[in-house]
Order: sequence, then structure tokens, then C-alpha cells
Amino acid sequence: MSKRTVQAYAVQKAGGPLEPFNYELPEIGAEDVDIKVEYCGICHSDLSMIKNEWGISRYPLVPGHEIIGTVESVGAHAKGVKVGDRVGLGWMSASCMHCDQCMQGSHNLCSTLEQTIIGRHGGFADYVRCHWSWAIQIPAELDPAKAGPLLCGGITVFRPIDMQGVKPTARVGVIGIGGLGHMALQFLNKWGCEVTAFSSNPDKTEEIRKMGAHHVVNSRDSKAMKSIQGTLDLIINTTNVTLDWASYFAALAPGGTLHTVGAVLEPIPVAAFSLIGGEKSLSGSPLGSPALNRIMMEFCRRHNIAPVVEEFPLEKVNEAVKHLEDGKARYRIVLKM
Repeated sequence: MSKRTVQAYAVQKAGGPLEPFNYELPEIGAEDVDIKVEYCGICHSDLSMIKNEWGISRYPLVPGHEIIGTVESVGAHAKGVKVGDRVGLGWMSASCMHCDQCMQGSHNLCSTLEQTIIGRHGGFADYVRCHWSWAIQIPAELDPAKAGPLLCGGITVFRPIDMQGVKPTARVGVIGIGGLGHMALQFLNKWGCEVTAFSSNPDKTEEIRKMGAHHVVNSRDSKAMKSIQGTLDLIINTTNVTLDWASYFAALAPGGTLHTVGAVLEPIPVAAFSLIGGEKSLSGSPLGSPALNRIMMEFCRRHNIAPVVEEFPLEKVNEAVKHLEDGKARYRIVLKM
């Protein structure tokens, strides 16, 4: 099979604009899958990579890791996908398939994990390549224009529900009702939980309730925070900012966990007695395995769950990025190829 020329948008330096960029994919590998991109979400992680906030970006950089498309070609040893299938690709694009983590089904913890926009080019393009295991089948009932953010933001907040063994009778809080948090509310509500949303914007209260929250607590109101002390079995933090962590630990019930999926750059201070006294814990997680992605997609199909998205054409990618950067996204942005 011949090499493939990819038409994409890339940044040439940290914080630079996205510009048209072509590159060539080598001949497809035996276990590779080439996806013709239909839609690609824009995530805050894309902004961090564009600006090199994490110090790992390489330029030119083609962002985009919330990809929906159809399989264009498959390697000779690819499994579970065929030409024409609609699939999704998220932050992770390949894992070794032989380490202990992969053999146990935790491919997302593989020590040689390949990530879609780190050291390779992502989905702001007409084609993207991945290992067959990470090409996630998209149920026909899900709108392809909305499904992309599930592959990053969605699985990020679905993983704690699975990892923590959340029961339908659990009381769960969500900090930050934005791109991740609004999906967490939907998942937890359909899971059967009693859901509390922490928001600093009272104007969003009614909208947050429609998304699945049973209670909305103003995180800046000390009396409101004190009123829920000792009540929540799990709190999922989706923000990347420093918070009043002590008040959230106080909100946990005995045996409760504060679980962060938000990339908080500063250390989270935890007083030992805030954990010891109530057997509480602090944890985190990075997305999920291919199998868990499939389970999440089936859960979304059964319960008609989808992110709220705003759509931009690919040629307006810089406008779309600024819209996200300015905090105007409600609640995820998707590029249409």
C-alpha cells in the first residue's frame, strides 16, 4: 500500500496560530488503522499542548484527540475493525499489548503507551493513524457530530465511576460543570446516584439541574459548603485550578474519596488527619482502557447520553480555539472536516 499524504492544521511554535500543514504517513503497519476524520473535538489539553504548558510538545504539532471517522484502511493483522466502520480515537493511540498492564486489561496504564498528539500528529486533519485496539466502535445510534468528546472528556469522568465501584445508591459530587463536568452529571444521574454539582456560577443552576444534578451547591458559599459536610461518598474534581481542598475533604462521608481528573498543576495539600479520621482518600486516573471505552459507548447508547457541543468548520479552527480559550464554550467544541 502506498504512502498517504495528510492535509492538516498545525502550530509551528508554542502558542502560534494553526496553519495549513501537509505531511506524509509511511506505509501502513500490520496492526495499524487509518481513519478518515469526520469530526474532531477541541479539548483544553489541546490548548495546553499548543502552548507547551506541560513541556512535552514538539513542533510542528497537529492537535486533536477527540476523533470520529470511518476506517479507510487496515493493516494485515488488525483485529476487530474493517474498512467502512465508524470509529473513534481519543488521547491514546497505541499500547504494547504484552506488558502486565495490557495483559490485565489496563492498556491506559501501559508504560510505553503512545498518545495521539504527543510525538505524532492528531485529528485536526483529514486522516489519522492508530493501533487497531484504540479504534473504538461507535454505536449507530450516537450522533457522530457529538460523540467525539466522549473519547476524552467522557471517558475521563466515566473511569472514576468504574474505578471507585460507585453504587447506584451513592451520593456523588462533581466540581466544575464545564466540558467534563456536564458529562459527569449525565453519567452519574443515569447510574442512579444522588448527584451534587459544585458551581460558582448561580446563573447556571437551572441548566445544571437539567443535566442531571439533584443539588447545586455554590462552592464560594461557606455556609452552603458547611451544610453538606460528611455527606458525599465520592467527589470528582474536573477543574485544573487550586481549590479550598479542606472544605471538599470535609464534605466526604466516612470512607469517601476525592478523585481528581482535572490536571491541577500545583500540589494538592492534604492534612493527614483529614484522611485518617474518616478513612478518606485522594485518588486520580487517566482516561480508560479500550474495553471501558466500549462500555461507556454502550452506556451512552442505552441512556441517550451525549455532550452538549458547538460546531465549527475546520477552516475556522483558530476562531474555535479562541472561543474555548476565552471560556465561552458550551460545553464542548467540535470541528467538522
